Amino acid sequence: MDFHKQFDALLHGSSPVLALAPMQDVTDLPFWRLMAGYGGADVYYTEYFRVHATSHLEPWIAESIEKNPTGRPVVAQMIGNDIPALVRTANELQQMPVAAIDLNLGCPAPVVYRKCAGGGLLREPQRVDAILGALRDTVNIKFTVKTRLGFDSPEVFEELLPIFAKHSLDLLTVHGRTVAEMYRSEVHYDFIARAVAAMRCPVLANGNVYSAAKAAEVLTLTGARGLMIGRGAIRNPWLFHQIRQQRRGETLFVPRGCDVLQYIRELYRATSPPTVREAAQVQKMKKYMNYLGLGVEPTGKFLHDIRRVTTEAEFFRVCGEFLDHDQPMPLEPFTLALKETDVMAGEHL
Repeated sequence: MDFHKQFDALLHGSSPVLALAPMQDVTDLPFWRLMAGYGGADVYYTEYFRVHATSHLEPWIAESIEKNPTGRPVVAQMIGNDIPALVRTANELQQMPVAAIDLNLGCPAPVVYRKCAGGGLLREPQRVDAILGALRDTVNIKFTVKTRLGFDSPEVFEELLPIFAKHSLDLLTVHGRTVAEMYRSEVHYDFIARAVAAMRCPVLANGNVYSAAKAAEVLTLTGARGLMIGRGAIRNPWLFHQIRQQRRGETLFVPRGCDVLQYIRELYRATSPPTVREAAQVQKMKKYMNYLGLGVEPTGKFLHDIRRVTTEAEFFRVCGEFLDHDQPMPLEPFTLALKETDVMAGEHL
C-alpha cells in the first residue's frame, strides 16, 4: 500500500482529514488496532520518538509503524532540539513505511519543555527556524509540524507563522492553546483561523473536539482542512465514525452504557500484554479512565471510585455499576467537581 499517495490524497481531498493525535503511552500499536475497529482515523500519529545525541528509535514505537494494523497512513513524530540527532533520526524514519515525519513543537509536559524540547522550543523562534530548515533539507517525504500557539503568550504566534511558511511544510497542526495553558483554558480557535489564512499548506485544528457537533463548529470557525483528535477519541472511540455520519447527513450512532462497558473490556484486553502484572494493568486503565470518566456521569463518583480499585475484579465491578445498562451515553464531557490535579492527570497527552 502506498501510504505517501494515500496521505497526499487525504490532504488534497474534499472531506475533512481526521487524525488521531500522538499521545505518549497511549497511541501504541494495540490502541491503534482498537481504534481502527471502531471506525478509526484517516491518519495515525505515533508516540514521539525522543531524539538526542545518543538516542535510538524506541522499538515499541517502531513496531507500531512496521506492524501498522490500520490500513491508513502513519506519521512518525520526533521530539528534541539537537539538529544533528534530529537529522539522523529523520533519515532513519524515512526508511520505514511512514507517510510523513512530524516535529513536536507543542508538548506541554514540564519534563519536556524544561529541556527546551516540544513546547519549550516556542520560547526560541530562531532556534525553531534553524531546526525546521535542517529538517526540510533532509526530509524527502512529507514534513509536518504540530505546534501550540506559544509558550506563555499566543502573541509569539505571529512571529512563528512566517517561520513555518518559510520552510514549505506539507501540513501544520495547531493546538489552539499555549504551553502554559496546558489543557485548562478555552481553545483559541481564532488563532487557528489565522494559521489557515497565513499558510499555503493544509492546517489541522487541534483542541477540545469532543463530539460531531463540536467538530463541525471547529471546522466552520477555523476553516481548517481537518481535525486532530486525542483525548476525545479515548473517551469516545466512535467519534471519528460519528463525525463522518454527520457529514453524510445520517443519524448519529449513540452508544449505550453496555456498549461503553464493552469498549472498556476490549481496551483492557488490547492493552494488556501477556506478561503484565494485574496491578500494573489496572493502574494503566486508570489513565484511560481519566478521560472516559469525564463523560460517564456528572458528580465525579465514577472517577473517585475507579481510582481506588487495585484488582481487575474491583475495576470491572465499578465499571459495571455505572455502565451495565441500555441508556444512551453521548460521552460528552461533564464539568466535574474534582480537583484540577485529578481531572488533568496525564497532561502530557
